Amino acid sequence: MNCLLLDDEKPALDLLEDNVRQLPYLNIVASCRKPAEVMEILKTQQIDLMFLDIQMPGINGLELLRALEHPPMVIMVTAYGEHALDGFDLDVVDYLIKPVPFPRFLKAVQKAHVLYQSKHVQKKLVLDENDHFFVNANYALVKVKVQEITFIEGMKDYVRINNTDGKPVTTRMGLKIVEERLGSGNFMRVHRSFIIALNKIESIQKSQITVAGVDIPIGEAYRQQFQDYIAQLNF
Repeated sequence: MNCLLLDDEKPALDLLEDNVRQLPYLNIVASCRKPAEVMEILKTQQIDLMFLDIQMPGINGLELLRALEHPPMVIMVTAYGEHALDGFDLDVVDYLIKPVPFPRFLKAVQKAHVLYQSKHVQKKLVLDENDHFFVNANYALVKVKVQEITFIEGMKDYVRINNTDGKPVTTRMGLKIVEERLGSGNFMRVHRSFIIALNKIESIQKSQITVAGVDIPIGEAYRQQFQDYIAQLNF
């Protein structure tokens, strides 16, 4: 995985580099001490994983992450624990508190590596609603028919794929990866924890959608996109 490191303190950055270099599947593309450097590198380099500090002069790590339209995976490495909830709201892979013991660092990176492999090794999900794909579940490859998906729920490192047959399939995968692979044809993310099949919507209220008898909240960040979609369908 191509990595980008950001920390304004050189000793902390040096320690982070040492940890990263101990893992053969990580490749340091750049080590930065200023957020502006990160922005420039992301324009020209393929970055799979970023290690971000939070408290820095000027823009902090969380503000930087919010400013990125399509950020790579992120592991926050900071001395401040009070921003953990903000980090996870931004779908960071993990949140590490300095000083970080190497076993804890390794655990975070392994989590990112699993997500990376899921994205690059598994067969890309096809968009044709007549097709299907396979996911790892219960120590087996389980077939999921695209046209039978009602909604998908994210549960930290797992997703639960709900189907018309009432037998959900749970697999280790990030919701963001599923969103990218299903595309925007018949599926839309309406909440940080939910993707719905648009043709399975039963009713819509101001703050929730009913899909297959289940009430699903509409997240504020996704509300306008969903309203624009509905506006196109209204007579």
